[in-house]
Amino acid sequence: MSTQQGQDAKFFQRGKIEEFRAELQAAEAKDKKYQKRKTVLKKIVANITMGNDMSPLFHDVIQCIGTPLLEVKKMVYLFLVSYGRSKPDQIHLVIPSFLQDCNDRNPLIRALAIRTMSYIPIPVVTESLSDQLRHCLKDRDPYVRKTAAICVAKVYTADPRKAERRGFVELLRDMLIDDNATVVANAVAALSEIGDRQDGVIFKLNLTIANRLLAALGESSEWGQIYILDSLLRYVPEKHADAEMMAERVIMQLQHANSAVVLTTIKVLLYLMNYMENRRLIDYICRKMGPPLVTLLSSGPEVQYVALRNILLIIQRRPTVLKNDVKAFFCNYNDPIYVKLAKLEIMYRLAREENAREVLAELEEYASEVDVDFVRKAVRSIGRLAIKVGPAADTCIESLLKLIETKVSYVVQEAVIVTKDIFRRYPGKYEGIIPNLCENLDVFDEPEAKAAMVWILGQFADRIDNVDDLMDDLVYNFLDEPAEVQLALLTAVVKLFIYKSQADVTKALVHKVLKWATEDIDNPDLRDRGFMYWRMLAMSPSVAAEIVLAEKPAITTDSDRMDRGALDQLLLHTGTLGSIYHKNPETFIRNAAGRELVDSPALNPNSRAVLVSLTRSQLPSIAISVPGPGPIEPARPSLQPDEVNKAHQPIPVESTRSDERDLLDIEGDDGAGGDSGDGYQDGDDDAAVVKTADPYAELGGAFGGYTTDAPQPVGGRSGDLDDLLF
Repeated sequence: MSTQQGQDAKFFQRGKIEEFRAELQAAEAKDKKYQKRKTVLKKIVANITMGNDMSPLFHDVIQCIGTPLLEVKKMVYLFLVSYGRSKPDQIHLVIPSFLQDCNDRNPLIRALAIRTMSYIPIPVVTESLSDQLRHCLKDRDPYVRKTAAICVAKVYTADPRKAERRGFVELLRDMLIDDNATVVANAVAALSEIGDRQDGVIFKLNLTIANRLLAALGESSEWGQIYILDSLLRYVPEKHADAEMMAERVIMQLQHANSAVVLTTIKVLLYLMNYMENRRLIDYICRKMGPPLVTLLSSGPEVQYVALRNILLIIQRRPTVLKNDVKAFFCNYNDPIYVKLAKLEIMYRLAREENAREVLAELEEYASEVDVDFVRKAVRSIGRLAIKVGPAADTCIESLLKLIETKVSYVVQEAVIVTKDIFRRYPGKYEGIIPNLCENLDVFDEPEAKAAMVWILGQFADRIDNVDDLMDDLVYNFLDEPAEVQLALLTAVVKLFIYKSQADVTKALVHKVLKWATEDIDNPDLRDRGFMYWRMLAMSPSVAAEIVLAEKPAITTDSDRMDRGALDQLLLHTGTLGSIYHKNPETFIRNAAGRELVDSPALNPNSRAVLVSLTRSQLPSIAISVPGPGPIEPARPSLQPDEVNKAHQPIPVESTRSDERDLLDIEGDDGAGGDSGDGYQDGDDDAAVVKTADPYAELGGAFGGYTTDAPQPVGGRSGDLDDLLF
């Protein structure tokens, strides 16, 4: 029965339990068409939606479960989904109705009953569900089958081992070759959810099943296509031709209107390219991926941001995808700040000698914007551009000088920070701009900018005439400066003394700073560095000069790039939260299973060289008994009596790691030597560990008379140390 839009809004009013109970009881007397019950149930469901507790009505609501009206059944089942698990002592009252509805002639009612039961993870419900779920997985109606497929994932979440023993996973696997595309998509979704659990079964595809899934792709809904495409990452090509054939069948999905389908397709193509050798096909796929990614930028700001974060990963691995589309990432005036910052990073990544002038002109325009964070990022990007693209360095320096002349505090400070890196990148080339920097010493109020300026003064102290006066002004508030600035000042003053060791002003300055650093500062890093400099200058100033003024390696942009192996692993999560955070999901989602490139004969040598293996999750400490034949365990050597006694002796803390290895190494023999793979060495000689001398035992007098810094024992029980360690 259809209702006008917005007609049910009147039900969203807070009601009382007694009133609802009275209305339900009154509806039982005179309600031939069930209209009164339907009205009361709508009020109850509306109150549940608003967050009001309706659980006291449990017994009254379940009286309506036998109503033959589908709309009433839906609301009763919705009530049971909300409060069924909180009423384990009363849920048995509705199980006969569940079983009756599971055998109803209406497929909608059968699917509704099986779905509701799967949402109530109580043992008595799960036991009753098993046989019905098995029948529904083979139901003649595809709607019931596709609902039952999702229910298997729910049952597996409630009790994984029981679901495996009853063969539900095998039934799901058989549904991958179902004639109905929606059933196939739901079976893939359920198997993917089970396979993504750390304690779940391993879900892999062979070539035959992968081709069947691709055949169902065209008839599936948008979300079904996403699940099917994502499952293709579980197929490991054994031949280059298999990966190339599959990529040719998938690439047409790049034209889809749904952004999630496009990103998932790109994820599959990036994965398959690791198993291809046809360079022409790889270049063709890269060219085809560019326009869909650019099209995503015409969506709303939220979709734009997701696309930009994924693009940032993609262009690090495949720079040719968007190498000619840098203009597509120029910022619009009405872009949100998070979109502008993401575009700015991509502009820098795509910058090269051919387009450096266009990028620089755009960055100069951004540097005059109103938003402070955006301006800071733009100024810093100009400096990074000078470091990355050598031929454009002169133009970038000119732009930075123009920005410094504006005398805007945060602009000048960002310019100084990047100028320090430019000096490191091009030594001896741009030192002529130092006077321009020294004119703005008064505007530095941020630690990073002040530390950068102090480094410049110390590094080029031999080229600045009034460096003594400048340094004297900077160290005036030495004790009040942040640690970052104090460390920079300490090193800069020592460099100044090495350059001008005969000047009385310099001697007094270095003595004053070293005295402050070693006597009045609590920071251990600063104090230790002060002692180190003092002793070097006292013992051998020439050696100190060689160390402090040693030639520094020119910095590069290599540090901006993500590790190749980690990048390949992260690209397997394209289009997910992991691609937005730039972190693997297992690092921020509990019980999430990671993904990795799997080695095979078709894997490219370059990808094989940087493979990242997933760490094996720690097995539970309790024994799990699974019926049926299992692997043959290797024979364990019997222990001699003296070895048994030795095994029961207290184990020192240093040797406890060898026990952890036994929990993880389920494939190897206990007698095997070598490295266990966890970073700890195997070995049976616990006595050798006990007799090993403490490597720090002879360091008592290593620090002279500075006994006040010696670590003192902490009071309390020795068990506290175990709590801290484990």
